[in-house]
Amino acid sequence: MIISKEKVLKALSTVEDPDLKKDLVTLGMIQDVVAEGNKLSFKVVLTTPACPLKELIKNNCKEALVKEFGEELELDITMTSNVTTVRDNAPLLPKVKNIIAIASGKGGVGKSTCSANLAVALAKTGAKVGLVDADISGPSIPVMFNVEGEQPAVKQENGKNIIIPIEQYGVKLMSIGFLTPADSAVVWRGPMASSALKQFIGDVEWGELDYLLIDLPPGTSDIHLTMVQTVPVTGAVIVTTPQKVALADATKGLSMFKQPQINVPVLGVVENMAYFTPEELPNNKYYLFGKEGGQRLARKHDVPFLGEIPIVQSIRESGDTGYPAVLKEGITQKAFSDLAETMARQIAIRNAEKNKTKVVQVNT
Repeated sequence: MIISKEKVLKALSTVEDPDLKKDLVTLGMIQDVVAEGNKLSFKVVLTTPACPLKELIKNNCKEALVKEFGEELELDITMTSNVTTVRDNAPLLPKVKNIIAIASGKGGVGKSTCSANLAVALAKTGAKVGLVDADISGPSIPVMFNVEGEQPAVKQENGKNIIIPIEQYGVKLMSIGFLTPADSAVVWRGPMASSALKQFIGDVEWGELDYLLIDLPPGTSDIHLTMVQTVPVTGAVIVTTPQKVALADATKGLSMFKQPQINVPVLGVVENMAYFTPEELPNNKYYLFGKEGGQRLARKHDVPFLGEIPIVQSIRESGDTGYPAVLKEGITQKAFSDLAETMARQIAIRNAEKNKTKVVQVNT
């Protein structure tokens, strides 16, 4: 049987992307098809390097082609990726494909820990990642990345000062903690904090990024409004713990993004501190703060549940030593890696199915 490009594409048009519910050919995910004799090579371009369905899609392609051309077929399938975006020709951060807000209703739920580990987990897959520490009064990212005391370089560009972000563990970082003494309190009124966030977005050389995560302060404040008024946000992730008081505040945070005048897609809910697991008893789970509160919150508001993160002593130690838990072997590494993959999937689905997010115009 003669293997032609047309026949290859016809066979692969029976293979569907499980998330986007369309076939790979229609989605433009099949590229560089080369057929010589019984040898066939091509690329499958995924929507994210963090795709957890990579092997499933590859195997489905093999099955479809063997069914069409027989067992003697010699296949060379290259799995690559091109992160999707709806931010074409954006005036601010034009080379940043996706801006993700990481939010919580209250403090102490581990939002910064989740932000740090999500950023590193995405970078480990090969994605280009940046992280803005927008918690102006309580910056923790310098400690979590072991870059306390470091100061970013500044360069002149068209008469303007441009900040070069600190880079650690493959993630570009910006925080007020790099610009103020570590033991000094940052006592700023709302407009000053908002101005700092605008500077972190507009005056930093972020370059090309697949994902820019913004670690927001707790609650719903000037900072949140400034963010959605400054850049079109791809989506928001809500971090909560299972307990009732945290869920009540998380509901407010989630509702803020869903307000008609803000209208930022909620990518999903993360349940942090979901259960305690002792290192010496890795199969035991103790639900200290209640059970499945984050899942109920996601169901109630009809948004995806992205995953649960356990309480393990190593997470606290990792935060203190500046070496994120996702870089260490263990259950937390898997939990954060799975969370990053699930979030990346939701971003790809959001980009395929929803309209562009617009910069918010709010009269205050």
